[in-house]
Amino acid sequence: MTEQKNINENDLQKGASKADEDVRYQEVKPVNNKRSGLIASAVAIIVILAIGGGLYSYTNQQTLRLSDENQSLKTDLAQLQQLQDSYQQRFDNIDSMFNSQKLTIDKLQNERQITERQLQDLQARFAAISSADVKSWLLAQADFMVKMAGRKLWNDQDVVTAVSLLKGADSSLAEMNDPSLLEIRRAINEDIGNLSALAKIDNDGIILQLNQLANQVDNLRLSGFERNGAPMDKNDEAISGSLSDWKENLSKSWKSFMDDFITIRRRDTAAVPLLAPNQDIYLRENIRSRLLIASQAVPRHQTEIYQQSLEAVSTWVRSYFDTTDPNTTAFLDMVSALEKQPITLAMPAELKSPTLLEKRVEKQIRNLLTQSEYTQPEAVEAQGAQVTEAENPVADATTNTVTDSATTETVTPQGE
Repeated sequence: MTEQKNINENDLQKGASKADEDVRYQEVKPVNNKRSGLIASAVAIIVILAIGGGLYSYTNQQTLRLSDENQSLKTDLAQLQQLQDSYQQRFDNIDSMFNSQKLTIDKLQNERQITERQLQDLQARFAAISSADVKSWLLAQADFMVKMAGRKLWNDQDVVTAVSLLKGADSSLAEMNDPSLLEIRRAINEDIGNLSALAKIDNDGIILQLNQLANQVDNLRLSGFERNGAPMDKNDEAISGSLSDWKENLSKSWKSFMDDFITIRRRDTAAVPLLAPNQDIYLRENIRSRLLIASQAVPRHQTEIYQQSLEAVSTWVRSYFDTTDPNTTAFLDMVSALEKQPITLAMPAELKSPTLLEKRVEKQIRNLLTQSEYTQPEAVEAQGAQVTEAENPVADATTNTVTDSATTETVTPQGE
């Protein structure tokens, strides 16, 4: 109901308004020209307002865009400033490292200069005493050779080597070209003459003869044996292969067994020590061992052991072997000749040169010690002065580096 009333009222209002418009149209028709001018003006105003609004909107958008760009530029500028600060910090670190390395290089250069000065000092000292050192070395070499000659002479009884060492010592002293050494050289030459006059002993020849005797032991024939080694009245009858000769074969076998079971040998000489069968092998090995002991005693100059071994060999050969055999006779003759061969020399009680040379070496050592006592304090003072000079440049370089670092730290904030 309410809605219908509202519709009716609206229809009535529309009808009334239409009637009013018709009346107004009829009344205002003469003045249409004036109204068209007003409309044109209103349209122009509206257009102007629209253009102004558009310009305002465009200007506002441009202002916002420029504001955004300005904000972006501010952000970029802040990043650039931060990057610049980072690079500045890195530059400061590099500068600090450079100063530290420069300080280290200066220190190393100072140390190198100190080392070069010390090396030059050592070279100068070496050049000053080089000639004296060469003479001292030659003198020490001669003393060593003379002492070694004495050891070879009395320990090994090696006269040849001792003479060679004494000649080498004389050559070293001659190279020094010092007239004060003539007395020592005269004593060395006298010792060389005394040793050269000693009788020579051929130790190698004696050892070779003993080895030859050891090889001939197997050629010796035992005493009381036939040359062929066969027992007396031995019958070497062979056994036939015929069955009809079984009695004779049995008899021969029995006889052969009995002959081997009991051996009878003929002895036409005086009684000698009995030697069991097949025991001659041990006897021959004992003779070889005695000959080996004698050969080992030769280079050691053990005369007593040498004589005892050869006497034992001679006794065993005469007791158990046939002395009428030519091999045995030659063997015993060689043993007797070796028993008479001396293996030691009559050495002099002492040499004259070692005592004189030892005194000269002691004098040389005292002179060197005296020189070192004078030169050592001077060298210590020179080294201390060099160290002091080297420390001063290092301290100056350290001060300069610290000052430069402080200046850099002060200037950096101003640049920022």
